[in-house]
Amino acid sequence: MNVEALDHVNIITDRLDETAEFYGNLLGLVRKDAPPPLTPQTATWMFDEQDRAIIHINSLDCTRTYDREVTPGELTGALHHVALKCKGYEEVKARLDAMEADYQENLVSAINLRQIFTPDPNNVLLELNFFAD
Repeated sequence: MNVEALDHVNIITDRLDETAEFYGNLLGLVRKDAPPPLTPQTATWMFDEQDRAIIHINSLDCTRTYDREVTPGELTGALHHVALKCKGYEEVKARLDAMEADYQENLVSAINLRQIFTPDPNNVLLELNFFAD
């Protein structure tokens, strides 16, 4: 058994449209309906350029296979951040500036890595990693 890659992140929110718009505007992800039995009113998936649904966004009333209590907008418990490998550092930074978003930059020069940390509308902290970009 091998883990091949992180498949997706699921965000439960009371801001479905705002959250989808954030990921579309910032990261260029494409919003599509989640598959049945989920409905467009309760779930949307955000797809990358390879047509992978990497961010799943569910409303509070969306049915879940493994249900547990989640409070949108609060800190995400033991999960500190979600890291995404990205390209286009300056473009993403310009988008954040245009959105008047809060963000912090970091440089890990030993491995030629530039990072941008920014919270989404639900206070999920994103670590956007740009290697040699």
